[in-house]
Amino acid sequence: MNESKALQSPKPELMSPAGHWPQLEAAIAAGADAVYFGLQHFTARAKVGFVLEELPEVIRRLHRDGVKGFVTFNTLVFDHELHQAEQAIAAIAASGADAIIVQDVGIAGMARQVAPDLDVHGSTQMSITSAEGAELAASLGCSRVVLGRELGLKDIRRIAEATDVELEVFVHGALCVSYSGQCFSSEAWGGRSANRGQCAQACRLSYDLIVDGQQRDLADARYLLSPGDLYAIEQIPELTEIGVACFKIEGRYKDADYVTLTTRAYRAAIDQAVGDMVDGSLSVSKTDLEQVYSRGLGPHFIGETNHQNVVVGRAPRHRGQQVGKVARVNSDGVLVSANREIKAGDGVVFDSADWRSPEQAEEGGNVFSVSETHDGLHQLTFGNGAIDFARIRTGDLVWRTRDPQLAKKSKRIRNAAVRTTGVLFRVEACPGTSLVVIAEATSGETARFECEELLQPAKNKALDLATVREQLGRLGQTPFHLESVDLVCDKPTFCPVSILNLARREVVQQLLAAREQVPDRKISPMVRSVEKETPAETVSVADVRPQMHLLVRTPQQLDGAIELQPDSVTLDYLDLYGLRTSVERLREHNIGARVASPRILKPSEQKVVRFLLSLDCQILVRSGGLLFDLAKRRSEASGSFPELHGDFSLNAANELAFEKYLQMGLSRIAPTYDLNAEQIEDLAGTIKPERVELVVFHHLPVFHTEHCVFCRFLSNGTDNTNCGHPCEKHVISLKDNSGRRHAVLADVGCRNTVFGAEAQVASSFLPRWLEAGFQHFRLEFVHQDAAEVIEIGTALRDFLSGDASSQQLEQRWAKHSSQGTTDGSLYVPKDFKQLVQLNSPSQ
Repeated sequence: MNESKALQSPKPELMSPAGHWPQLEAAIAAGADAVYFGLQHFTARAKVGFVLEELPEVIRRLHRDGVKGFVTFNTLVFDHELHQAEQAIAAIAASGADAIIVQDVGIAGMARQVAPDLDVHGSTQMSITSAEGAELAASLGCSRVVLGRELGLKDIRRIAEATDVELEVFVHGALCVSYSGQCFSSEAWGGRSANRGQCAQACRLSYDLIVDGQQRDLADARYLLSPGDLYAIEQIPELTEIGVACFKIEGRYKDADYVTLTTRAYRAAIDQAVGDMVDGSLSVSKTDLEQVYSRGLGPHFIGETNHQNVVVGRAPRHRGQQVGKVARVNSDGVLVSANREIKAGDGVVFDSADWRSPEQAEEGGNVFSVSETHDGLHQLTFGNGAIDFARIRTGDLVWRTRDPQLAKKSKRIRNAAVRTTGVLFRVEACPGTSLVVIAEATSGETARFECEELLQPAKNKALDLATVREQLGRLGQTPFHLESVDLVCDKPTFCPVSILNLARREVVQQLLAAREQVPDRKISPMVRSVEKETPAETVSVADVRPQMHLLVRTPQQLDGAIELQPDSVTLDYLDLYGLRTSVERLREHNIGARVASPRILKPSEQKVVRFLLSLDCQILVRSGGLLFDLAKRRSEASGSFPELHGDFSLNAANELAFEKYLQMGLSRIAPTYDLNAEQIEDLAGTIKPERVELVVFHHLPVFHTEHCVFCRFLSNGTDNTNCGHPCEKHVISLKDNSGRRHAVLADVGCRNTVFGAEAQVASSFLPRWLEAGFQHFRLEFVHQDAAEVIEIGTALRDFLSGDASSQQLEQRWAKHSSQGTTDGSLYVPKDFKQLVQLNSPSQ
């Protein structure tokens, strides 16, 4: 795409969130072009949404006012749910929904087969950060992609210039500290997958920072993984010029006031950016948006990255506006040095300066009265028993978390707003003929009225343009307004006003009916696009030669790995330039060499691809965009090409996703960490086991973040250009409230990965996996030294050779796991089989 294409792009859509009916109505009233919402299954916000039976009514309501309805289907889907997913997609298509938003590559393909007329959009959960990622989504049938929220304006521009896929960008709302689709904290620590709509928000908890074994004083910044909220109104003009198709507001958990005010604010910003008339009445300011909901607003990654500002770390929750500081506390109330007006009815919270117990509930409540003292302070009183004054200290910050006046403003916006679409009328009138009124809405709908009575010559007042405009323009509370009138009347003609009114009512009904008409879409049962690979027969351990693969992150760990002589070693280094020497060392020892790609590749980082290819060894592919790029390069290559393996971060959760990735040229693939041990075992019934690689010892990568903890707390820099690279000099971990220490590592893109404290081990599941025919088993290391690598690897080798039992393997692994071991994401709930049976097609 070039500049001329950007300048010719249509006016971008504004898309607002809706948890249920109140938010949906608020979005319509405040000026959204589209609304996105979920059903109560297959959605990344599992706590809110509509039931499937409500969907036709929802779509009719949206379409009546010319608003599009997009259904979120943005979770990973398990094999036992594929039939249910197919039925849901068919119902969504039949309802008239304008698109579904998907994460799962298998489901994207399913949607194109089941409902080829239904648009499919790639979710931000697909971790799309490059043009190659967008093209991968397009190859799956997606017409639009939602870009990762970690991209800056330069990145977005480069992607827009390199692809014709429509781009959607978040411009407001909560930021996840982890890349969407790359967070496994909920899965690791609570059995609640963020990829399945059950985020436990572990990023909003407090942590201590351990640097080189010593706890660092964080002062008031203990919520060091809790980012502020996105506010990109000032970036709207440039995003519009770039050619972004849709601006998206986050917030399906938020209330109707939040939806109203954010939608109104961004509606005005978009209209102004494209030169449309802006309604200045009841305008919404940044102050209003801070008050209705925010953890601190800023452009963050979409602007100039500043790791000092992305995470302030003082609190993880809505703060609103700081309105003052506690000066004194007495028996009658709290005296505040105010920097903003505080009113009776305001909700306030006292932000304690005591950070020894940050998880304790803060003191706060609704202000009963406000009076000014002789020394300029403001005394706040509260209802009897509403406040424990003993918990409030001099110096505490005072935040207004709720402003009743803002709720009233939101209500006025909803009551005043009547969303209308322009209508162009053509009126044909001549004596001796029928009056004909043809109407065409600017949104595309058409209507025609023809009176049964013949018109008569005018004796007195003839039909004129002013009369026609007055009568047809009385569109009242309909979702239309008169755009223009073309009167074709060659001779003086009399037309009763009643006929014009009848024509107006009739064409409005036709236009509404056209809007609400459900499109006639083809719905087909799911048909496999290719013949499924024949799975292996169930075999005994003796029939398979299991292979041991190691992943190391330092040259010191590589020393231990070489001594073990495994089948392969994967190099996952912070420094790319250390890879070549290590690959050569592995070749010297006749050990298979593999290099791990970054999980995220932005447009400016594509040189990494060339470097990885120059090593001429196997590549562990962690990015969908990289896989698409490598598959294309291989098809164009004239000589040999490296063998490609897919990692867990591709989020292959079902047989359809596995098939798609294998078709793209992967020799084998590690399943997503959202699958439990039994689901992994069941893969052998649908995918050849030799095409699957299982990670059996590792520390689960719970967060993968653009935000750099090293830069934020170990430097005064803003990004990797001026931070001094403390990640190369220090070892850090995050200690949670249970005392567990979670290691933090940086990668080649200066992104951070936080690893779970306990080692996740598959020792109790290995016998059954071997019986199922799996033969590729991987050990991954974080901060282990060479000796621990040898001990952990030797324990697995002894088990695989039959010299140790699974119980002995577990004991030996536990001995070398200082913070214990866990089943983690492999844990199989007791009711899992029952759940599978309930969702099976036979039920």
